[in-house]
Amino acid sequence: MATREAYGRALAELGAENPNIVVLDADLSKSTKTDLFAARFPERFFNVGIAEQNLMGTAAGLALAGKIPFASSFAIFATGRAFEQVRNSICHARLNVKIVASHAGITVGEDGASHQAVEDIAIMRALPHMTVIVPADAVQTAQAVRAAASHDGPVYLRLGRPAVPQIYDEGYRFTWGRADVLREGKDVAIVACGIMVAKALEAAASLAAEGIEATVINMAMVKPLDVETLVEAARRTGAVVTAEEHSIVGGLGSAVAEALAENYPVPILRVGLPDVFGESGRPEELLEKYGLTASHLVAAARKVLARRPAR
Repeated sequence: MATREAYGRALAELGAENPNIVVLDADLSKSTKTDLFAARFPERFFNVGIAEQNLMGTAAGLALAGKIPFASSFAIFATGRAFEQVRNSICHARLNVKIVASHAGITVGEDGASHQAVEDIAIMRALPHMTVIVPADAVQTAQAVRAAASHDGPVYLRLGRPAVPQIYDEGYRFTWGRADVLREGKDVAIVACGIMVAKALEAAASLAAEGIEATVINMAMVKPLDVETLVEAARRTGAVVTAEEHSIVGGLGSAVAEALAENYPVPILRVGLPDVFGESGRPEELLEKYGLTASHLVAAARKVLARRPAR
């Protein structure tokens, strides 16, 4: 299931439980899946049209009135077109607005570079008071939506367009501020978010066949970063690879590198887009071209291990 589909379903369920939840969209509700909420609670759904700045300003006003607004659009518009409103109207005032952006990353595919947000994590994590979450699958997405609704403050939840593999079982519960260690290994740690978590697990299985044991960490909460879990993995393995469907500038890789530089420096390689825009193409072709595959993670793990000091 696509994470955006899981969002729509979870939001509709939450709407039945909490009458203070309201939902806004910028004329993309069929794509962001907020149409599921709109069908059940039309009196609490607001389509502001193709006006993303108004989307965020209206959400801020509803938060000031005591509501819990979920504002959705494509990631490129939610973070790009509406940045000033997110910064000044929402984050500066520390308002209780949940920005849930779909169609992030290059897996938007044929829509091309103009619609492929590959810098949105960097933009949002730079904002004071903003929490940034990039869930790995549909189960985690549904749990993250509930956690965001319970959290008092601005949240950016980043979702994708295509269906993704299921990683978690239905009993999973999202823990605020904590990363999930999905696999334990002593040789290298792969720290991933979003669609790259499944690819990290695939890479770890391939590495195991070579006798290399990899720890896999799902760092879904990019901000605030779970530094404790990260440092423990770095201390145990001595080498780290990061993986994200985003530029290596300012995203998860940057956050991990910053934290390790300050707390426990080890060799690190960042896997992501190398400071470039995306382009039009089928998602799997684009992931291959830009090096966002399990085989590329295997190669990165071998490379970073070659830089690890003798133990």
